[in-house]
Amino acid sequence: MTGSSPTLSAEQGRSAVLAYALLRGAIAAGLGLGSIAVLVLVLWISSPTSDSNPGGALHAAAGLWLLAHGAELVRADTLSGVPAPIGLVPLLLAVVPVWLVHRAARDLLVPDEERPVPSAAGAFVMVVTGYLLVGTAVAYYAWDGSLSVHPPSLLFPSAIVVAGAAAAGVWTAAGRPVGPLPSWAPVSLHEALARGRFREQAGTAWRAAAAGVTMLLGGGALLVAVALVWHAHPAQQSFVQLSGDWSGRSSVFLLALVLVPNAAVWGAAYGLGPGFALGTASTVTPLAFSGRPALPGFPLLAALPAAGPGTALNWTAAAVPVAAGVTIAWFTVRRAAPAHAAPKDAWSLWETVLTAALAAVGCGAGTAVLAAAAGGPLGTRALAEFGPVWWLTGAAALVWTALIGVPGALLLRAWRLRERGAGTWGWLTGAVRRKAKAGEEEGEKGQEAGKPMPQTAPVPVPESVPVQGGGSAAVSVSPSPPPPVAAPSAPSAPAQPAARMSVPDADADENDDFVPYDFLPTDPWHERTARPGEAGPSGNT
Repeated sequence: MTGSSPTLSAEQGRSAVLAYALLRGAIAAGLGLGSIAVLVLVLWISSPTSDSNPGGALHAAAGLWLLAHGAELVRADTLSGVPAPIGLVPLLLAVVPVWLVHRAARDLLVPDEERPVPSAAGAFVMVVTGYLLVGTAVAYYAWDGSLSVHPPSLLFPSAIVVAGAAAAGVWTAAGRPVGPLPSWAPVSLHEALARGRFREQAGTAWRAAAAGVTMLLGGGALLVAVALVWHAHPAQQSFVQLSGDWSGRSSVFLLALVLVPNAAVWGAAYGLGPGFALGTASTVTPLAFSGRPALPGFPLLAALPAAGPGTALNWTAAAVPVAAGVTIAWFTVRRAAPAHAAPKDAWSLWETVLTAALAAVGCGAGTAVLAAAAGGPLGTRALAEFGPVWWLTGAAALVWTALIGVPGALLLRAWRLRERGAGTWGWLTGAVRRKAKAGEEEGEKGQEAGKPMPQTAPVPVPESVPVQGGGSAAVSVSPSPPPPVAAPSAPSAPAQPAARMSVPDADADENDDFVPYDFLPTDPWHERTARPGEAGPSGNT
């Protein structure tokens, strides 16, 4: 129903477009309410011992739909006669309404040839207004039922949840941009962010924080699954006691299913250290299970550890935040130092540290929000506090991920840059290589200092040499360092002279025709012409 839209021409005014956006918000709310109502009615029809009428089932469906948005319900039917609050939100039940309002705002801004697209602000306001109008009508309908709503909770957090989901839809339709700084920010800050990698770092920190929260939830769910298997017999007994027939067992199973995300958050809080409360007088942490818990009979609660001090097996739950910190470090380094990128393209140490720290902050904030949503009161007195304390859980997630994620990101960055001579690892390995090379050079110099200097034979340099046409010419030869005497080797072919000028050897006197030097003639140019039949010194005519 949300995918199909009535045909609107481009000539229709802005009011028609906004009315269509209002309708989309109302349809999204109606779909969420209808899905929960159908489920409740099916369970009511299948129950052979139901003592209520269809109106009671519809009132229960309306209360559950409001509870899925975070509203606090008040249960009037209690044994003591005192109304009891219900603030524990089944997180899996909240997925459908949140996704519907997100989809309504997102699809409204998708360009379509059949209708004009409203502005982002107009789409957000009208979708939220249409959704809240339906929510107000449902709250009014459930007011005189067995599950009425606490009025202040309709504004906070219910309206905030709807507005946040719609804003996320508008942001998604715009391509998830990271917006610029406000106009009142300093110009120098604008320029610094324009020169740096602000957008890339913000996106990386966001993805790393989401990955860290996901790892915490996955680790918490794993802890709960292992605890359920470990306490399989008590969990089975609790399940059988709460349900007598197949319809009752289906109801208990569905209730446990929608509370599985809550149990995962509780498991994450247990692994982080603060744990969770089981009433006002009992707390469960890896170090100890203290106090006297006020436990209602439920299969998921049968997975709790034994009362008393924690053992080494309970302390292994600390592997959950460690895995979250390593995940943040990995997602940060994936962009800070890509596997096949040049060293000049890698982020600096400060940029890597800042991104990992921002991801840790985001992980702590997300964990705190989930912890606040996963807990709440289940009654008065002993059950007034039930679940993790949100600010303790968020602070613990921040500390764990920052202490592990930031150093881990630096180590992974250095490891990736170890073969490219960049980063901390490249600097350390380069320093080690330079030190080893300096030691080798000092050793070679010491060995050379202990050896005698080689003796070289003096090369005779004549004071004057004969020139063509008779006479002699004085030659001034600049002294040069004598070459070292090499060890005797096998005789080889004599090397050819590289120039016409050569130095006479000791046997030069035996050959009268030997000309040691061949300088250019010094006669005037008109006497240099060779006469016919006259041979030169080299025998050429």
